[in-house]
Amino acid sequence: MTDNEHETGQPERRTPPRVIGTPLSDPLTGSLPEPLPGAETAGDDHDGDPAVPRAVPQDERKARKAEKIAALCFMLTFAALVAFLVAYVRFQVGGLSATGASHIALGGALTLALLALASGIVIWVRQIMPKYEMVQQRHPMASSADVRAEIAATFVSGAAESGIVKRRLLRRTLLLAAAPLGLAPLVLLRDLDSTGAPVAQLHKRLAHTVWGEKAKEGKPLRLVVEGTGQPIRAADFNSPGGILSVVPEGYEHDLNVLAKATVILIKFRPEEFKPGTNLNWTHDGIVAYSKICTHVGCPAALYEQTTHHILCPCHQSTFDAADGAKVVFGPAARPLPQLPIGVDEQGYLIALGDFPTPVGPSYWERGDAEARVRENGGHS
Repeated sequence: MTDNEHETGQPERRTPPRVIGTPLSDPLTGSLPEPLPGAETAGDDHDGDPAVPRAVPQDERKARKAEKIAALCFMLTFAALVAFLVAYVRFQVGGLSATGASHIALGGALTLALLALASGIVIWVRQIMPKYEMVQQRHPMASSADVRAEIAATFVSGAAESGIVKRRLLRRTLLLAAAPLGLAPLVLLRDLDSTGAPVAQLHKRLAHTVWGEKAKEGKPLRLVVEGTGQPIRAADFNSPGGILSVVPEGYEHDLNVLAKATVILIKFRPEEFKPGTNLNWTHDGIVAYSKICTHVGCPAALYEQTTHHILCPCHQSTFDAADGAKVVFGPAARPLPQLPIGVDEQGYLIALGDFPTPVGPSYWERGDAEARVRENGGHS
């Protein structure tokens, strides 16, 4: 052991400790690696530390060309995001073809925007920012004041080297490209209520369907078979236990209307009805219930003929169709609303009014005491 080892109790270092930010020395020769071609040394800035590699700036002519390409990408991003917002407002989803066109327009515009933005940033980093290598040794978590000052200086230097301060065209087009991103949430959130009405009015609109609107106008709608659009003559629907999925006539392809107005028809024998069913709203043993589950809005269209149970396949909510579609099992908070039906002069089934309560999930109907009690676990 050397004298130094006897004095400190630690083995003598064979190489001096390396300063953070300097390159690693060769473990065999102890020499420092050669600096990058064209790199300037910073001996004056590091108190004589030899051969500290620094950033190698890009060729200015190539950098200016890359700047224009990156700016073009950012401009393309801006245009694509504006097209996304316009397409979101312009293309409505009232039918299948309109929905497909909306998906293509929105997906294409957003894909182009993200691709152009990513391309501009990659070009900026690879062809404008300077090149350099740095190997940083692990250091204690609590940095000294000198190290923090050095990091701050490095950050300022890096910001200057990135060109964000010097290159105004690049900076301005990047900010322009990012501007529509701030508007997108406003447009999307506003779509929760497209008319800007208060939440109470939004709930009020959800409480009404086209069945009731047309009935009030004196133009009750016929019930037609979903998919075929065929009207239903009550005399032809005479098989007890039968079930049909029906929609309002004239709105077979309007997805916004069908989201609230789709109905299931079930045929019963008179003696099978229970007190929960409003018999005044039935016709010749035919009862109509909303197809929209009152839990989260899935289509409740599975029917067990022997038990008269309507089953929602999403979360197994079960409703007794013979007893006003009351909940007998599952997480649903309230019965499926019943639709009052009758027949017109030609014997076809029509809707005589609207559902007595809002269709769909119970959280839309905040005034429903039963729903509120059940959702709180039996406590009002």
